[in-house]
Amino acid sequence: MSAIEDFAASAPFVLPDALAEPDLVAKYFRGLGDATRVRILDAAFGLWRERWYDDVTLADVAAAAGVSVQTVVNHFGGKAGLVEAVADWMTPSVEAVRDAPAGDLPRIVAALFDDYEANGEATFRWNAEAARVPPIAGVLARARASHRRWLERVFADRLPARGAARERALTLHYAATDVYLWKLWRLDLGVSRPDAERAMRELLAGIDPRRSAR
Repeated sequence: MSAIEDFAASAPFVLPDALAEPDLVAKYFRGLGDATRVRILDAAFGLWRERWYDDVTLADVAAAAGVSVQTVVNHFGGKAGLVEAVADWMTPSVEAVRDAPAGDLPRIVAALFDDYEANGEATFRWNAEAARVPPIAGVLARARASHRRWLERVFADRLPARGAARERALTLHYAATDVYLWKLWRLDLGVSRPDAERAMRELLAGIDPRRSAR
């Protein structure tokens, strides 16, 4: 009898009849493990959206996910592994939120604000902690590279093809769309979202490289 069959035979519950085959039993328990992993990731993300890195313990995450601390450790090894896993898990969702047609400035800015309104405060906290928390520094380095790729895609119609001019344009567009600018407008100055979006659109229109080429 295999280990999985032995475990199933001794489990304090009855498996569905459809899972009588060993390979289906294995798939069933893998599914349970995947569901547990997602529950932990969701719990950790929710906590880190509201708190600083040091203010969230593995015990907090375990309690929010309804699992033991050992289960969290088994899946992720510790806080460093959990931080990286949360970032990887969230990346497809962030990319979906930011999806906008290239060259459509109102939709580009609206999509970016959708992301920042949901995750901007957490991103700002992680930026503030990056210097002393190496796992966060690594996550943010990947996030900055991802933001650059996003800029290259959504502003493909206006960016110079290559060389110093392209790098200068990307640097300007990065500054004009950075989370710190969103924080300044929305959190520090209390600018409404419609007015902040309008300001970003005007800023991006002002740095359009095609203007100087005319």
